[in-house]
Amino acid sequence: MMASESGMGSDHRVAEAVADLDDDGRPKRVGTVWTACALVITAVIGAGVLSLAWSLAQFGWIGVSALIVFGIITLYTSNLLAECYRCPITAKRNYTYMQAAKANLGGKMYMACGLAQYSLLIGLAIGYTITAAISMVAIKKSNCFHKKGHEASCEVSHIPYMIGMGVFEIVVSQIPDIGEMWWLSVMATITSFGYASIGAALAFSTVISGHGKRTSLTGVEIGPGITVAQKMWRMFRAIGDMMLCSSYSAILIEIQDTLKSSASEIQVMKKVNMISVSTTTLFYLICACFGYAAFGNNAHGNMLTGFGFYEPFWLIDLANIFIVMHLVGAYQVVAQPVFGAVESEMKRRCPRSQFVNAEYPIRIGKRNFNLISINLWRLTWRSIFVVVVTLLAMALPYFNEVLALLGAISYWPLTVYFPVNMYIAQKKIDRWTSRWVGLQSLNFVCLLVALAAACGSMEGFAEALRSS
Repeated sequence: MMASESGMGSDHRVAEAVADLDDDGRPKRVGTVWTACALVITAVIGAGVLSLAWSLAQFGWIGVSALIVFGIITLYTSNLLAECYRCPITAKRNYTYMQAAKANLGGKMYMACGLAQYSLLIGLAIGYTITAAISMVAIKKSNCFHKKGHEASCEVSHIPYMIGMGVFEIVVSQIPDIGEMWWLSVMATITSFGYASIGAALAFSTVISGHGKRTSLTGVEIGPGITVAQKMWRMFRAIGDMMLCSSYSAILIEIQDTLKSSASEIQVMKKVNMISVSTTTLFYLICACFGYAAFGNNAHGNMLTGFGFYEPFWLIDLANIFIVMHLVGAYQVVAQPVFGAVESEMKRRCPRSQFVNAEYPIRIGKRNFNLISINLWRLTWRSIFVVVVTLLAMALPYFNEVLALLGAISYWPLTVYFPVNMYIAQKKIDRWTSRWVGLQSLNFVCLLVALAAACGSMEGFAEALRSS
């Protein structure tokens, strides 16, 4: 009888273990529409939203249409990419963007996709480090201006704050994977809406108080302060900023892989895309339009750190604290795919290595906290990554130029080219059919726009270096 009960208990434990696994033997996914939306919004509503007033100033009010168009393109191509989540032949899940490219386009495209994806993600981590430091410096300057007056010289070095951001990210980077950081993404989403709302509200209050600056249909005017060539380059840079704000395809498959298993997982991801893109585009329009209406053609590259606003200083400080909190989470969302790729490869190469594979739960008193564990390879590799990113951020302290370049080099390949061509391959769309021509026309037009934005951002870097 006791043996029978023991056997039943063993069978029950085995059944529980199987229930905790997905259809492919990996840990069960538990993500929902709302956790996925939080991850997307964390990645998309970066501090780039605060540069949109400057971007709109380069185009004038006609730039609103560009923001809407980029939102529509992003939604459409994101839905195409969501269709490529499973292998067209085996129906096996693709856990990463690179695996989706390999399953649909083959090995050469797999490498090209990896180069584009990880270059963008590393670039975003650099950009987030720069932006977080700028916001921390802005808090220091805001308090200085409040005490000493708006004309006071309140110079503060960014370097210590970049180092501080790096140290904190080393700690936070020990979260094992993107599926276990939902709480961080929720915090980041809330704070992103917080600082963007404060910026929009301050701009709106400036407009309704009658202190808004002059705006125009075509934006910054050619004259003594700006040549035709300078306006053209600035417009191209502004396109790069808008592209960056619209792009999250680099982590879409990874986010889709957090959704709980269901027969309609592709439709669930399309719902995530619709909610996320609609929300972010609406928010971008509010921030860009209010910011442009407040500052006109002289809008700052970052309206909360460029000191378009000085008072109330405590509210500006709060907004910048929100930016830093958001960027801590956004850094992790973009870095986790890089971490995961390197760690998976190391585990494949060194399956018996204790250094690579062993997990050491943190013990407090007599209790083991299994949700918190240390892996020596993860600690070493992720710390090196954060240190290198921080050093690169120190060498590239140009906010708008970094944003524009990242947007230009990433939007076309990751948001348009790979989703379009993977979808064509998966659905076996024949060449020269109307649908094939339409998709490839979208592909070609976006390539031309991205090249123009890249040229504008490179010229912006050169201008920043000349004036530094």
